[in-house]
Amino acid sequence: MQNTQTKPSSAVWLMISVVLVALNLRPSMAAVGPLLASIRADVPLGFSSAALLTLLPVMTMGLAMFVGMGLVRRVGEHRSVIASLLLIGLATLSRLVLDSALELIVSAMAAGIGIALIQALMPVLIKSQFSANVSLFMGLYVTAIMGGAALAASLSPFVQLHTGSWRAGLAVWAVLALLAVLAWCTQRATLPALPQAGADTQRGFFGNARAWLLALFFGLGTASYTCVLAWLAPYYVEQGWSEQHAGLILGWLTAMEVVSGLITPAIANRRNDKRGVVAVLLVLILLGFCGLTLTPQHLSLLWPCLLGLGIGGLFPMSLILAMDHLDHPRRAGSLTAFVQGIGYLIAGLSPLLAGMIRERSGSFTGAWWSLTAVVVVMLLIVTRFNPRHYARHIR
Repeated sequence: MQNTQTKPSSAVWLMISVVLVALNLRPSMAAVGPLLASIRADVPLGFSSAALLTLLPVMTMGLAMFVGMGLVRRVGEHRSVIASLLLIGLATLSRLVLDSALELIVSAMAAGIGIALIQALMPVLIKSQFSANVSLFMGLYVTAIMGGAALAASLSPFVQLHTGSWRAGLAVWAVLALLAVLAWCTQRATLPALPQAGADTQRGFFGNARAWLLALFFGLGTASYTCVLAWLAPYYVEQGWSEQHAGLILGWLTAMEVVSGLITPAIANRRNDKRGVVAVLLVLILLGFCGLTLTPQHLSLLWPCLLGLGIGGLFPMSLILAMDHLDHPRRAGSLTAFVQGIGYLIAGLSPLLAGMIRERSGSFTGAWWSLTAVVVVMLLIVTRFNPRHYARHIR
């Protein structure tokens, strides 16, 4: 396997910069749910239309994944990250002056493009620079993504409360992009070039059944995340909670995602066969959805806790399962880009479907039960990921 290793001190600063970059990959979406009631009071949005604020950036992320690695190779890793952060920051800041649903959706899609380019690059960089502990550092990177979502979900309602504007609650997260740009600029001299692959490394995965199975698994798991991100806070507002308390519940869930995102990959890093770890995570999600549906007002902290622990660990583990199939960083990066590209297209539909269920039935109950069934399907899929057979599926 061809890797480039950085010095320990440089590696620490590189990982800090990666964390700051990762904090920017969810606030543009996570801030919407807790503020949705206020947004809908100002901007005419039905539940199905409101779902587009999460659906379209996720779908955009999926489509952009297919061109992301090609752009990175042409523009360069360093400049790609800077440009993506600037796009995310400008899209987020623009929400201070946006007045229509269309403008909000366009800003979300622009942020989604920037997010996709970064997420296409980071697994390659991590597998290249931290090859001895890929699971551990992928966990740290994904945990930072969840941490950005937790900050946005928890604090956006309070920004709105103190400023009197939901626009400020959405736009304030442009500050994170500025911090990340400043941190990443310090990496210009120290960021090593990623290893180049052979001519066959960028061979497409569209004809590979295992790549599609990995993409389906990632997409179904991310569907739970995007649906919860979009609708958990509105669900609790409908249960009689205030926007601030509903936002804190979503923040609590994402805080549990952070905990699981740190702990789960560290545990899995010691195992070659990671199916048992993933199965436990899926059972936690299953229990969380059941509790959320059957007794949302009782043990109201437990169900988001279980969902957060399950989803928070499942996101990095889904990518780690894909990365484990291949040794070469560039080729593994191409596989994870394919998996995320298809996966986000699948996941992007879940907020829309849940919003449609809500509009037709008057309740989110049907959506939570549908996601419960999805998790059962995932439990069956994970049994297929035996590491002894990786080589026969993808070369």
